[in-house]
Amino acid sequence: MFTGIIEATGKVVTKWQEGSNVHFAVESVISPELKVDQSVAHDGVCLTVVQTLGERHVVTAVEETLSRTNLNQLSEGDEINLERSMMLNGRLDGHLVQGHVDEVITCNKVKALDGSWLYTFSVGKKQRNLLVEKGSVCINGVSLTVVKADKKQFSVAIIPYTFENTSFKNIRKGSKVNIEYDIIGKYVLRMLGSR
Repeated sequence: MFTGIIEATGKVVTKWQEGSNVHFAVESVISPELKVDQSVAHDGVCLTVVQTLGERHVVTAVEETLSRTNLNQLSEGDEINLERSMMLNGRLDGHLVQGHVDEVITCNKVKALDGSWLYTFSVGKKQRNLLVEKGSVCINGVSLTVVKADKKQFSVAIIPYTFENTSFKNIRKGSKVNIEYDIIGKYVLRMLGSR
């Protein structure tokens, strides 16, 4: 379980395939503190650390994960958001995030405002009922508040701190991003759908 509050960004140093799996070696300031078997969210995707190498750590994505996320699109040198799993005795500064990506969506527009940025994203037909204005959503591992939402798209506002300290500064029109909808909303929608 995560909070969507990014601890650090990392750089994909090496990416290689082994069978249907893809391994990523990531370099970051938190890598030396990680341990094998630890869960870490990489752009919102919960992955297990399988090896530590000083300033780098290695994670593996299986075929199921690759089919549901944008990890296959990562290249060596790309920046990714990192968050270790939450501690039960800490504050929940974001919202409850599982690290289980629901789908990959597209950025439709980035608008620079006077001191912030407004990002607009497309949304799938099945999931549009999971987005409510002022509700929570997780994009590339970042806990955000929905500004506006309609049947085809939604927007989020990004403050300068988030822009500078996450990979949001690299998202452009046409970028593919990971989205995890609010877990509470998913359960409520399922319960209502069974009636």
